[in-house]
This record gives sequence, C-alpha cells and structure tokens, in this order.
Amino acid sequence: MTETSDTRLKKLKFRAWRRGFREADLILGPFADQHVQGFSEDELDTFERLLDQPDQDLYAWILGREPVPPEHDSAIFQRIKAFSLVAHPKGGPVHGG
Repeated sequence: MTETSDTRLKKLKFRAWRRGFREADLILGPFADQHVQGFSEDELDTFERLLDQPDQDLYAWILGREPVPPEHDSAIFQRIKAFSLVAHPKGGPVHGG
C-alpha cells in the first residue's frame, strides 16, 4: 500500500468515526475499521461519497426509514446496511426498540 493510500484510509476511518452523530458513528466507524483496507479504489470512492451525505439522511437510509437514492444504493451501501444489522440488531442501542 502506498503512503497516499494509507493516508486516504486513515482519513476515511476518521471521518466514519467522527460524523458528529453518535448513532452513525457506531455503524460507520466499526464498518470502516473492518472493511476499508480491503476496498478497491472505486469502492473507496463510493464509501467516500456516502460519507459526504448528511448524517440524518445516511442513518435513515441505513435503518430503512427513508428510501435510498439510486445514486447511493450501491454494493458498499448494502454492505453497510447488512453490517449494521449484525453489529446492532433490532432492539440494540442503535436501532432502539
């Protein structure tokens, strides 16, 4: 891995953990820690575009409270959504219930 790639991964992990919205942090941070190092450049681009979205929107999409815009309904988004269901099953601290 090049230094540029390593720096990018660190920045993406930081952004995933420091959303400013705790519930999103608890999904995106662990997801990034476990998965981004194995992403291709295209997958990193997709993840980065998701991180550019407002916290409330992204969290609502993950929980299925709002429809995911087609431009963000990617394989990476589906992996995040699946990860959230395993990491924080319904009734857990993130999903409430």
